[in-house]
Amino acid sequence: MKTIVTMTMNPAIDKSSSVAHVVAERKLYCKPPRFEPGGGGVNVSRAIKKLGGESILLYPAGGLAGDRLKALLDLEGLDHRPFPIEGLIRESLVILEESTGRQYRFGMPGPEFQEEEWERCLDELSALCPTPDYLVASGSLPPGVPADFYARVARIGKKRGAKTIIDASGEVLDQALKEGVYLIKPNVREFRELVGEDVKEESQIKAEAQKMVKSGRCEVLVISLGAAGALMVSEGFAEHILPPTVPIVSKVGAGDSMVAGVVLSLARGKPLRESVLFGVAAGTAAVMTPGTELCQREDAERLFESMVSGSE
Repeated sequence: MKTIVTMTMNPAIDKSSSVAHVVAERKLYCKPPRFEPGGGGVNVSRAIKKLGGESILLYPAGGLAGDRLKALLDLEGLDHRPFPIEGLIRESLVILEESTGRQYRFGMPGPEFQEEEWERCLDELSALCPTPDYLVASGSLPPGVPADFYARVARIGKKRGAKTIIDASGEVLDQALKEGVYLIKPNVREFRELVGEDVKEESQIKAEAQKMVKSGRCEVLVISLGAAGALMVSEGFAEHILPPTVPIVSKVGAGDSMVAGVVLSLARGKPLRESVLFGVAAGTAAVMTPGTELCQREDAERLFESMVSGSE
């Protein structure tokens, strides 16, 4: 299998719990919390592992929370390579209201980075051995990291012969596209913000995506449509991929699981369309799990087989 490297600049400790009712101005007694590693690329690497693959994870770690993150990643058997920072990595909180099934998600800002700290990450990527075949940069950027950071990552990826996949939004994604990348995975809202157009119909979204491919900004778009699946667009090809119908328990981690499924399948040498099908299956599998859990391999493979047989 080809080498996959993931990068997370804003990792987190994800704490999840539940309570019977969420009521303002009252002390709420939650169930015992669950702690998991979190953040875009962290979750991509975790999902790759759950799907039976391997990857190398690059990320910053600072303070006691950073030590805890490293310990949690060790428990999951990931090949992770932290670089030290002075600030404390962030925590996030997910609370399930048991009476309604609603989820309340609270994300904290990351630490303030010094210039030499984010530059160190780029240096480590440039010197990384083995050379990555696929490079996934995913998630938000913490304070102090410039908006063109993922563009710099893509530039390094090009020099090293890697296919770069970006899962970000806003100016960060726009800057990366100016450099040129292999694949992006925005949702519909993020894509509309990106193209600056009032695109509503699927035909309009497809047309704008095809323009982006023709311009050389990226080779492949996988636009997440939520419960409606995904729209895959590449040169001379566009397809709306419908997901299987499954019970939705939690939507947390679905996007990261989709990216993991796509890149893992590509690294295994599978064709692009088959890889995107597997990605949609992995993302769909993730919504079947509670809290901040990601996809399960058995679910993803079963859903993938049903999608393949249904498209034949």
